[in-house]
Amino acid sequence: MSSAPDLPAGMSGKPAKSATLHDVARVAGVSLITASRALSKPEVVSDKTIARVQQAVQATGYIPNLLAGGLKSQRSRMVAALVPTISMAQFLPTVQALTETLDAAGYQLMLGQSGYDRVREDALLNTMISRRPDGIVVTGLVQSPELRERLRRVGIPVVETWDLSEQPLDMLVGFSHQKVGAAVAAYFVGKGWQHLGIATGDDHRATLRREGFLQGIGRPLPTAVLPAPSNLALGRRALGDLLQQDPQLRAVYCSSDQLAHGVLVEALARGLRVPEDLAICGFGDADFAAHIMPALTTVQVDGAGIGRRAAQLIIERCRGDVVTQRVFDLGFRVIERRSTGGA
Repeated sequence: MSSAPDLPAGMSGKPAKSATLHDVARVAGVSLITASRALSKPEVVSDKTIARVQQAVQATGYIPNLLAGGLKSQRSRMVAALVPTISMAQFLPTVQALTETLDAAGYQLMLGQSGYDRVREDALLNTMISRRPDGIVVTGLVQSPELRERLRRVGIPVVETWDLSEQPLDMLVGFSHQKVGAAVAAYFVGKGWQHLGIATGDDHRATLRREGFLQGIGRPLPTAVLPAPSNLALGRRALGDLLQQDPQLRAVYCSSDQLAHGVLVEALARGLRVPEDLAICGFGDADFAAHIMPALTTVQVDGAGIGRRAAQLIIERCRGDVVTQRVFDLGFRVIERRSTGGA
C-alpha cells in the first residue's frame, strides 16, 4: 500500500501556524517589549533596532494583529466608505482623496459598493457598523431612519457626502443637487432653446437634479429615465426615446457625463450635428468630458475636495477635536464647452 505523497507547506489540510511576535523577537535578538515598540512606537526605538525587527518580520512572515491592537487602543485605524459604484468616473477623485488623506494620518480605507440599491446599502452600513470602524463616509444621505438612529447610538463619526441637508446625521460635505438642476435650466433658458429633453438616471440624487431642472424651466419636458448606474449604451437609448417624444428636440440635459456621451454618440450616428442641431450637457466633469469631440459641457464638482474634507473631519474627531462646523457646501460650476456652443 503506497503512502500518501508529501504535500507542500500550507496544503496538508491543517492550518499553518502563524508566526508570533515572540518569533520576531527571537529572530531579531531583542526582547518581546522591544519588538513590540519597534512595530507600534518606532519613535522610541533606535533605527538600528527597527531595521533588525523589520528584517525579522520579513524572515518569519509575521503579520501584526491589528484587531487585537485596536481592542486595546479602542481604535481600529480603519475608516469605511460607501459609494454607489466605482465604475462612475465622478466618484473616483473622492475615493482617491479619501484614501490618500487617511493614509497620511495612519488610517486605511475599507470600500463598499451599494450598486444604487437601498437594501444593499442598508446591509453594507450595518456590516460596517458591526466592524466598529473609526469613521464612516457615505455617498449621499443615509435614508433609513433606523440606521440613522443606530449610527447616532454607537457614536461612530459619520460624514455624508455628495449631497446637502439642513439636518445631517452627523457631518456633511457636498452640494445641492436641486441647485445644480436649476443652474443648468437657467443656462438653457439663456440660450433660448425651446425643445428640451432630459436623460436621467433613476437614483435619488439624479432625481433631485431633474426636479431642479424642471422647476427652472417651469413646464413638463420629454424625459427618458434610465436605471443607475449610467453608461454610454443607456445614453444612446435615451436619445432615441427622447426623439420619439419630440422629433424637434434641440437640447438635452443629462444626469451624468456617461449618459451625455451616449447621447452624443447616438446623435452623430443619426447624422445630427452637435451643437448645431442638438446641444448636450452632462454632469460630473468626468476625465473624458473635455477630450471627446465635441468637448462636453458639464457641471463640475470638486470630488477630490469632498474626499479630503470628509477625511479631515473623521481624523479631527478621532483626535478628540471639537468639530464646530459640521456642514460644508463646496458648490459646483457649469463648464461650457463645444457641445452647447462654447469655445
